[in-house]
Amino acid sequence: MSTKVSQPSNPESWHPETQLVHGGTLRSQFGETSEALFLTQGFVYDDSAQAEARFKGEDDGYQYSRFGNPTVSMFEERMRLFEGADAARAVATGMAAVTASLISFLKAGDHVVAARAMFGSCRYVIDELCPRYGIQSTLIDGRDLDAWKDAIQDNTKAFFFETPANPTLDLVDIAAVSKIAKERDIKVIVDNVFATPMLQKPLQHGADIVVYSATKHIDGQGRCLGGIVLADSKFVTDYLQDYIRQSGPSISPFNAWVMLKGLETLPVRVKAQCESAAKIADYLAGKAVVKKVIYCGRPDHPQADLVRKQMKGGGQVLAVEIDGGKDEAFRFQNALRIIRISNNLGDVKSLVTHPATTTHSKVKPAARAELGISDGLVRLSVGLEAVEDLKADLDVALAAVR
Repeated sequence: MSTKVSQPSNPESWHPETQLVHGGTLRSQFGETSEALFLTQGFVYDDSAQAEARFKGEDDGYQYSRFGNPTVSMFEERMRLFEGADAARAVATGMAAVTASLISFLKAGDHVVAARAMFGSCRYVIDELCPRYGIQSTLIDGRDLDAWKDAIQDNTKAFFFETPANPTLDLVDIAAVSKIAKERDIKVIVDNVFATPMLQKPLQHGADIVVYSATKHIDGQGRCLGGIVLADSKFVTDYLQDYIRQSGPSISPFNAWVMLKGLETLPVRVKAQCESAAKIADYLAGKAVVKKVIYCGRPDHPQADLVRKQMKGGGQVLAVEIDGGKDEAFRFQNALRIIRISNNLGDVKSLVTHPATTTHSKVKPAARAELGISDGLVRLSVGLEAVEDLKADLDVALAAVR
């Protein structure tokens, strides 16, 4: 079923800020200002013939909220406009989006190449789940263009990577890797959660499919889980739509409504958080107990040239290595009072986590070392608090480090 919604003018020509407030809005006969929440499992039909037509795909109406729902359609259309994609499908979580983007079209005997710097659960899908279904996988250093070329096999069907990667903020050159892929008819799937569509639009650089954990910046206030996959109409029609319909990783209408509300303020939040994160990164970089600070907005980022090429800003996530390993990293985190310990990110509240014992705890120590995830590394997601208050909180935590 199409999710494209008629608008009072051409929404494709609107600026992102306008798209994120008005894009995809469907109004009922009551003319509500805010998007309506259609909290329903199913839909009724005028007669038996209409029900038959809906199930045949001859009547473009709703059947069941696992297949489609008006509130979910509004979220999908708003994200489609914002990303500049042909089509979008929302799902229950970010990991549901990652899994759907791969499993919906890969089959036994296929091969996927992935950048090894990624979120722990993404690595599980690539490294453990896919092989269980006969889908071969190869992990590489995504920064190395030759590694992508060398990993290609006759049965390679997909490239998958995060950029910036969680938590080390490694980048992959989207345009260069997409060019390599297109020469061999390989799908490029990009997890764009750290950058958000405000700072980076992978489709514009040649990617085929983009996935998000809407749980992060799109909601942005720690309320609901959600995910979304954006791609061309053929991929959605031929693979993704049926996968979601039959296997059921559907987003709830309520969560989709919350995401719609989050999108309205996304540009304002991301801009402010990026500004604060840049100040915090510079502040921490000069501290004695901080071995290094990795931030995409700093000129000393190892891939600063690539940041300038494909991103519009540095983002709001920092990787900070505390001298002394796990004990001192824990001491640093435990002393914080405004910044709270949580494995989430993209929230209006500043959050910190220790990847080696949380998000990447299932990754083997040797693999963590290869990725640069030391026992002293913490990931800091900067929120909307006053920068001076965050600095004062960090001062107390740094003083607690021996």
